[in-house]
Amino acid sequence: MPKNSIHFDISERKVLLRLFDIVFILLTLYFVDSIFDFEYFSISKEKWKWLVVLIVYVSIFGTVFELYDLQKSSKLETFWVSIFLTTSTTVLFNLLTPFFTPLLPESRLQILYFFISILIALLGWRIIYITLITTPRFYKRVLLVGEISNIKSIIRTFKNSDPNYKVVGFVNCEVSDGYEDKIKFTGLQEYHPKDMYHIIKEHSISEVVVATYNSENITPDIYRQLMGLLENGIPIKEYTQVYEELTQRIPVQFVGKDFYKYFPFSRNNQNKMYLLFYRLFDLSISIVGILLGVLFIPLILLGNLIGNKGPLFYIQERVGKNGNLFKIIKYRTMIPNAEKNGAVWAKKNDARITVFGKFLRNSRLDEIPQFINVLKGEMSLIGPRPERPHFVRELSQVLPFYDTRHIVKPGLTGWAQVKTRYGSTVNDSLLKLQYDLYYIKHRSFVLDVNILFKTLSTVIFFRGQ
Repeated sequence: MPKNSIHFDISERKVLLRLFDIVFILLTLYFVDSIFDFEYFSISKEKWKWLVVLIVYVSIFGTVFELYDLQKSSKLETFWVSIFLTTSTTVLFNLLTPFFTPLLPESRLQILYFFISILIALLGWRIIYITLITTPRFYKRVLLVGEISNIKSIIRTFKNSDPNYKVVGFVNCEVSDGYEDKIKFTGLQEYHPKDMYHIIKEHSISEVVVATYNSENITPDIYRQLMGLLENGIPIKEYTQVYEELTQRIPVQFVGKDFYKYFPFSRNNQNKMYLLFYRLFDLSISIVGILLGVLFIPLILLGNLIGNKGPLFYIQERVGKNGNLFKIIKYRTMIPNAEKNGAVWAKKNDARITVFGKFLRNSRLDEIPQFINVLKGEMSLIGPRPERPHFVRELSQVLPFYDTRHIVKPGLTGWAQVKTRYGSTVNDSLLKLQYDLYYIKHRSFVLDVNILFKTLSTVIFFRGQ
């Protein structure tokens, strides 16, 4: 068996980031406590509660401020904002919860020490992470076997999803004119099937990815080579499996008549206990959301009076679970009679959206009335975006498995909503559908919590739809 290169998968890198954030913070605080006159946060067995609370704060606020986003963590110019916001919020909450954390110090300089210690610790570890972990020595090297017609989109997907995922070469299993130019365009080296084992050993390739629409294109020669690699312990994965792992989407455009292989939907969709707790959670959050929404009414009334000049609410028919129709309630963000000529896709910089409406959308305040829909059971807190019947009929004709998203309740927020921006084309809807099906397939409390944290990030960074 060829010796594999050392690499870290996406989940492993996220664990590394979280683990060493804490390690570096604790080591820095211990050093500052030992060397300087720093009394506010001393590390000892008697004060273990302080450490637990600090770890919880760093983990929560680091998630909210996207400190563990691998794309941001791989670039010096993008991660410092997340570090500053995480440090500032962690220190602030540490000061505001003295029952669980140290009492306010007499000298305010102690707070500055505390802030700088955490900031330096996070910056120091992230610089080490970029210098070591994101370098080519830790790339996951892959050999691609597939059809040349797919290669451009495949390479783009891999590159955009994981900066440490490197496709080294390509074995073509499709005969087509002009494929040499396509290979040259990607910058990949093409290899003959009989050289696969040698190439894997020479380039320390970690896995082989088979990307083909039609298994009949796998020639007997390639089949024998793949069998030999498998018997020698080389991991061989199917492209849709890798696609799902890297992008956290279901590649419906690559799914054919054997679709049932790709949709072993989460058992939680039928789990009575999960659904009961989920409904109780929906009820409690919707009640809290409605009560908090009352606090924004003066602002929204004033903004609507000045910036919208028309009805405060709009009620629109949407498609819910199992295709049932319901009336959604939202604060109006467009000019009156925005669709007098019929249903139209909303798009970026849509001229129909008012100035105040844009603020409502970016902050997601326009969706507060939907808590009423959640309370009534027509929607859930988390799920696919409820779409209009006209667009559902239209998209169902062109996108495979589009109606599958209706097997769960639509949500006020969801995996697609926090991963993408507002869609205005069929391609945008395809992207959202991939995320929606991923959520339905992997639905769980862990994924739900992840979506809630990402929703907070969306609101804080004004990336509302």
